Amino acid sequence: MILEYHRPNSLEETLQLLARKEVLTVPLAGGTVVNQPSSTPMEVVDLQDLGLNRIERRGKDLLLGATTTLQSLADSPEIVSTLLKVIQHEATYNLRQAASIAGTLIASDGRSPLATALLALDSQVTLLPAEGVLSLGDFLPVRGESLRGKLVTQVSIPLNASLAYSAVGRTPADLPVVCVAVARWPSGRTRVALGGYGQAVLLAFDGPDAHGAEIAARSAFAQAGDEWASADYRQDIAETLTRRCLGEQLG
Repeated sequence: MILEYHRPNSLEETLQLLARKEVLTVPLAGGTVVNQPSSTPMEVVDLQDLGLNRIERRGKDLLLGATTTLQSLADSPEIVSTLLKVIQHEATYNLRQAASIAGTLIASDGRSPLATALLALDSQVTLLPAEGVLSLGDFLPVRGESLRGKLVTQVSIPLNASLAYSAVGRTPADLPVVCVAVARWPSGRTRVALGGYGQAVLLAFDGPDAHGAEIAARSAFAQAGDEWASADYRQDIAETLTRRCLGEQLG
């Protein structure tokens, strides 16, 4: 239940509003989460006047302002076709028009294709005040109440890593029962992230090369059983999809 609406035009004022302890105040970007029915009294801080919707290439990184919509990212000529496929798997066209990159990551659960891909890519999140730059792997566990009074201002994606992604679901349009993202750098460094289960996506492997990645993916889902699939099934599929992704990258 939204009690009051604020629209500051500076980052300083925004942080002051969010820092208030006497009232729950949350940032508003695309509104796909905040605007859902809720009995919790809150005030919202609209971020649209802060200029946080820019997409900028800087060196080997793509810098995304927190309010960049998923569709704006999908339309960017800077992203590779695999990441476009991931974004399209994350949400329908209409939702992509409103959903922001920061809001999507904050609200994501273990079935998020985008969070899976960005975790594999070792993406970074800028969190204010005080926290500074965090890896997405460090950021995901501190969501929820731990984000009260804080604001994500930027997400960065490395452009010097290749990305492969594969998923299995009930239908091609459904969120995955298992999805695998594999990122590989020119040095050979390889990261494997898994989605399709639980409250958050999992980093299954991060090594100087791909040796052991398939076994690690299988082991990461050893307890991943729920109403959608058994742990044994997810283990088999995670191993198979990891092998497929590695095959795409290594030719």
